[in-house]
Amino acid sequence: MDSLLSRIRRGELWQSPGGIHPPTHKHKTNSLPIHSLPLPEKLVLPIKQHIGAEGQLLVSAGEQVLKGQALTRPNANWSVPVHAPTSGRIVDITPMPSAHPSAIPELSIIIEPDGQETWCELVPHPNYQQLSAERLVDIIHYAGISGMGGAGFPTYVKTASKQPIDILIVNGAECEPYISADDVLMQAHSEEIVRGIHIIQHLLGPELTIIGIEDDKPKAIEAMTQACADYDNIIVRAIETKYPSGGEKQLIQILTSKEVPAGGIPADIGVLVQNVGTLYAIQQAVELGKPLIERVVTLAGETLEQQGNVWALLGTEIKHLLAFQGFNPEPMQRVIMGGPMMGFTLPSVRIPVVKTTNCILAPSNQEMPAPGDERACIRCSACADACPASLLPQQLQWFAKTKEYQKLEEHKLFDCIECGACAYVCPSEIPLVQYYRVAKAEIREQQIEQVKAERARERFEARKARLEREQEERRNRHKRPSRSAAKSSESKEKVTEALARVKAKKTEPGDNKAKVAEAIARAKAKKAQGEAPEPDNSEVAQARAQRKEQARAYKAQKQQPEQAPSATADDKKAAVAAAVARAKAKKAQQGEQSDSQPTAAEDKKAAVAAAIARAKAKKAAKADASTQQPHEAAENVESETKASSAEDNKKAAVAA
Repeated sequence: MDSLLSRIRRGELWQSPGGIHPPTHKHKTNSLPIHSLPLPEKLVLPIKQHIGAEGQLLVSAGEQVLKGQALTRPNANWSVPVHAPTSGRIVDITPMPSAHPSAIPELSIIIEPDGQETWCELVPHPNYQQLSAERLVDIIHYAGISGMGGAGFPTYVKTASKQPIDILIVNGAECEPYISADDVLMQAHSEEIVRGIHIIQHLLGPELTIIGIEDDKPKAIEAMTQACADYDNIIVRAIETKYPSGGEKQLIQILTSKEVPAGGIPADIGVLVQNVGTLYAIQQAVELGKPLIERVVTLAGETLEQQGNVWALLGTEIKHLLAFQGFNPEPMQRVIMGGPMMGFTLPSVRIPVVKTTNCILAPSNQEMPAPGDERACIRCSACADACPASLLPQQLQWFAKTKEYQKLEEHKLFDCIECGACAYVCPSEIPLVQYYRVAKAEIREQQIEQVKAERARERFEARKARLEREQEERRNRHKRPSRSAAKSSESKEKVTEALARVKAKKTEPGDNKAKVAEAIARAKAKKAQGEAPEPDNSEVAQARAQRKEQARAYKAQKQQPEQAPSATADDKKAAVAAAVARAKAKKAQQGEQSDSQPTAAEDKKAAVAAAIARAKAKKAAKADASTQQPHEAAENVESETKASSAEDNKKAAVAA
């Protein structure tokens, strides 16, 4: 049995379900060359033009910038920078209407061109084969390249795929009516596109590369076939013109028979899809060093005098493009960004061109009449037959109207690619895609709220557990000693052990002397036996013992002054008692002299009291002398004797 790759090489194709065949309306634009536009008066650059996070600003209002200079830098996952499309001055950085059906304001950089077109320094890499894969991915990343075929998925994420890629598919189908930007790009720059394919092949190493182009683009098929003639691993396949064969999943199924699983990506089945415009931008970034600052845009519609494709600088307002093509608006004129199937009506022509803008359609009222009023579904099942994802559009619409989000997910709402085929064939003119878009937005918002609620619940439970733990610790704090108490008890134990060791050392002098004597005796015995004597350390040990004795004496001497205050206090108390006794005696003597002469009994009492006071003073002096140095004790005894004799003389004088 032949392998899949051999069947593909033989030219075998497969069918995808559903699809429709609307008029293409491409003949007015796909045969004309791409032309450039004059510089506009201002450029409005949204800092987010892709799926993912916006970049971080690198410039401020009033700065002068050069063409190709980075204005933002990536700061999160799926974030790519934007660059200055021309040289000039930054007028302002403020929210401006975005390229969205609601024109939601987005932070934008407004540049006033100076007309000089001065480039910043470019770093080309013509020999990219010598670079590592990581370096090549970084070049693509910082060139600001994102998918230019529709969704705007960051290209560096695809090129850095960790999954093995067997087949690289180049999407040149461009199935939507009126749009011919990729068609004319393949006609004019097929060589550059093929070099871009080589860069991706160098990065991912696929076994086979398939370029899929619808058969209503003969010039593009011829140009790409000639550019790939020398490469066996690149083949060009013309596929049936059917909408939406250019969808990523549909093109994979047509060219390889493989189906991308629900909720999966092409890399899950070993396939990578890149748009031809994206590959051209990769070649310009790697080989020439140019960032993504312009793209091809199709300008079509009967209200334009000149229809065709132009090189439009990113940030150019739609009004400027229409004016250059001779726009003659009609009453109730509509301007559509994108094609008639997947595009959306612009609320204003002041919306700028972004990286995903591939067409500006300005149809007349006869060319594209406004849709009629919505009518009741007649259950014809035409929408189910046309659905390329094999869904049930009628059932999804009912669930969307009743907001049964769970049933919408069960019926695989997110597999819908919003191609508009169901609404195109609906006889009741029900805007089915609008119902699906609203339902998807509400489901995503609900999912975000659920994630926020879950995170809030986790934070609350964590805080509750922490508070309970702290409360339990406060309750049990008195039941166990604190760290400081444990440390203090440990320090006390260490101090006690140290004191015990000191006391043990104090009680060891005799033992040390005995050990010294034994050592001397052993040395003498060895000497007598003729053996070499051991070193005699007796003198060192004696000197050490003397130093210890001196240290203990010095310590006792230092402790004596601390005890002196207590003895001094006792002396003071004795002196006060003696003074009180003397005062009482004097008072008694004065009272007796005023009345009569003192009696012998009273004289004896006074003498006894004085003798008791002197005895107490002498006792205190002796206690003091026992704690003092000998010379200090002698001085104290002498002074005490003199004091007592003087006191006796005073008492004798008083008695006389």
